Amino acid sequence: MSAIRIYATAAVAAAILATSPARAASGDPARGEQIYQRCIACHSLERNRTGPKHCGLFGRRAGSVPGYAYSRAMAKSGIIWDEKSLDRFLANPLTALPGTKMGYAGIRDAQERADLIAWLRSATRDPKKCPAGANGGDQPHR
Repeated sequence: MSAIRIYATAAVAAAILATSPARAASGDPARGEQIYQRCIACHSLERNRTGPKHCGLFGRRAGSVPGYAYSRAMAKSGIIWDEKSLDRFLANPLTALPGTKMGYAGIRDAQERADLIAWLRSATRDPKKCPAGANGGDQPHR
C-alpha cells in the first residue's frame, strides 16, 4: 500500500473518530450544571419525576429505579449507565433506544454531552445532593 493511501486511510479514520459521540472525553462540570437545567423539567437528582431520578445513575442498570414506570425498551435494554452509554444515549435517545419514553431530541454537541456527564458524575457522588438511600435501582458495577 502506498504512503499516500496509508495517510488517506488514517485521515478518514481520524475524521470518523472526531465526529463520534465519544469524542469529547473531558467535560466541565460547571458548564454541565448549566446544561442540566434543560433536564429539570423531567428529571431530578433525588426523586422520580416524569423521568427517573439521577442519584445512583453511574453503574446502575437502566430501567431499575424502584417506583418508576419505564418503557419496555428501557427495562429490557441491558444498559449499564456509564460515561460511554450516557454519551451514546444523550446524543439521540430515540435512535439509541427505539421505544424509550424519553421523547427528547438529544444533545447533538459532543462537548455539551461531556460537560453534562461530568456534572452528573460529580453531583451523583456528592452526599449533600445524593444522600445515602437516595440512589435506588440495581447497581452491579459500582
